[in-house]
Amino acid sequence: MSKESRRRQRQTGQVPGSGPTANRPTGGGPTGPARPAGPAAPSSGPRGTVRSGRRDRARPTSRPSFFQRFRNVIVGAAILAVVALVGAGLISSATQAAYACSNIWEPAATASPAAGASPQPGYVQPDMGKTHVSGGTKLTYTYCPPASGRHFVQPAGPIPARLYGPNDTVIPQQWVHNLEHGALVILYRDAEADQTALRALFDGMPPSPVCGFEPGGNSPGPVIGRFTDMAWPYAALVWDRVLPLQTLDVAAILEFYATYAEKTNQEPQCNPPSAAPSGSAAPSGSAAPSGSAAPSSGASPSAAPSPPASVAPTQSVAPSAAPS
Repeated sequence: MSKESRRRQRQTGQVPGSGPTANRPTGGGPTGPARPAGPAAPSSGPRGTVRSGRRDRARPTSRPSFFQRFRNVIVGAAILAVVALVGAGLISSATQAAYACSNIWEPAATASPAAGASPQPGYVQPDMGKTHVSGGTKLTYTYCPPASGRHFVQPAGPIPARLYGPNDTVIPQQWVHNLEHGALVILYRDAEADQTALRALFDGMPPSPVCGFEPGGNSPGPVIGRFTDMAWPYAALVWDRVLPLQTLDVAAILEFYATYAEKTNQEPQCNPPSAAPSGSAAPSGSAAPSGSAAPSSGASPSAAPSPPASVAPTQSVAPSAAPS
């Protein structure tokens, strides 16, 4: 290395024997001026080329699955489906009938009463039991309108004694319990039924024939409500007996009430009165109306004139003289 070269190295701060020309042979051609020290050169490959853009290329990644790409849509659709199913179930349960009828009951015609006998109002309906069930239970009745059968336990039944309008919800499971307590239930089929006439009927009801309950209040009856599953426009019911009506026949309803109310029910609400004297007819499930009790020996229209003292008194009251 020439003196000139060493001088330039000292001027630039390089240590002799270092730098890019340190390992070069001293012989052979002149050397150029030393390069000043600067920042490090960028990294280069094995061939001395700069590695430009290598890290800028996107690395290959795996393709997301169908669920990953549409996860939000799938979850949202599942939530909507669940909500729709729950809503459909609620609507179905709300619109489903609370009871069902196997038969719309139409009693067979009965023979006319014999001459001199008292007609028996209404028809006996086969008994369907008296089991209590919890409120909200859907029931199927063999005969409609039912005059017996399973019914709601308290407090779902019996229901308050009053007139229920055509838009009021009144179902057999409720008022069959009223029948069990001895009540009279009056049903109308059509929404156009005369509500004024029904109100007058309710307000004019006499006390119950056995317990003496005034209508409404703590009395189990009468209950007047709409019921569409029957063959007649009107019907009056007590336990196990039905009076079909084509019109709102108040006189027939009152006779039916006086004859059978509180006498055939399964849960009496008071102690029955003492037995009637042997000479009069005691009411029963097949008894004549109270106004047609058997006449006494001195009032029988078919009795012969009073016999002499030697004739036994029993001969004047023949058993056939009593109504059947």
